[in-house]
Amino acid sequence: MENYTYNSFTVQLEGLNVSKDSMYPVFLFFFFSYLIILVANAGIAVLVFMDKNLHQPMYLLLCNLSVNDILGNSILVPRLLLDMLKPPSERLISYYECVFQAFTTHMFSTTAHTVLMIMAFDRYVAICNPLRYATIMTTNMLMKLTAAAWGVAIVLVGILLGLTIRLNRCRTLIRSIYCNNAGLFKLSCDSVFINNVYGLTFTVVLFTGSIGSMIVTYTKITVVCLCSNNKSLNSKALKTCSTHLVVYMIMLFSGMSIITLHRFPQYSDSRKLVAILYHIVPGILNPIIYGLQSKEMRKCFSKLFESKKVLPS
Repeated sequence: MENYTYNSFTVQLEGLNVSKDSMYPVFLFFFFSYLIILVANAGIAVLVFMDKNLHQPMYLLLCNLSVNDILGNSILVPRLLLDMLKPPSERLISYYECVFQAFTTHMFSTTAHTVLMIMAFDRYVAICNPLRYATIMTTNMLMKLTAAAWGVAIVLVGILLGLTIRLNRCRTLIRSIYCNNAGLFKLSCDSVFINNVYGLTFTVVLFTGSIGSMIVTYTKITVVCLCSNNKSLNSKALKTCSTHLVVYMIMLFSGMSIITLHRFPQYSDSRKLVAILYHIVPGILNPIIYGLQSKEMRKCFSKLFESKKVLPS
């Protein structure tokens, strides 16, 4: 018969199951991946802040992605690395710390969608209404859109976790590598019907709104480009839109993979690995893709390195 511990303030994470031979290579992989995420995304944010030529909506919105990647990975990866060095029985975390980690994890995913939706709107205005771009994408509008991207995520995720916190807990083991909403409400012996309904609705609304906005936006952009004889406009549109779409598809594919693998409990180890990569891969690729694709950012990088070469002489 299962032993129940009611409303314990300490829970146990199942963590990542790796063999002794592969533990240190996996540890080093995640450790250096985290360093790359910190350096690359902080570098993008600092570069945009310092160079006035990059004080444009597209790059300022990119800073939101960079901040989101840093926050999301900083809450997850260091804790994961510490747990890897401990035996499973010692992978303990306080309940409220677990709730905070779950909130941050879901914020990371939701904010990534909302920011990329706003970036798609920015590209639509720039390509389809270039003459009105400066009057539409003002500083005030940019601040409102940024606040909406983070505000919507805070409200949706806050309700999600609020419904879970109200439940009484009778278990202490979370069968995951990090705390998330599903892992938290599975600790309860109460009815989780409302949690399942809201969680499913939340996921459907977020993905439908995200995918729908991308389809509508890029359909209109494609129509404008096909009807235009301006090769310069089409070339610029192709570069900026392809960059945005690649970043979005990486995030979407990773998120869909986690949702799909949840339906197959026998692949729990694969789901754990995909869940980690969902945070790490976009965090590494986003600054690289934008840094290499953007002509303006490449110029800023080259100026930065040229100034460093001149200083010693």
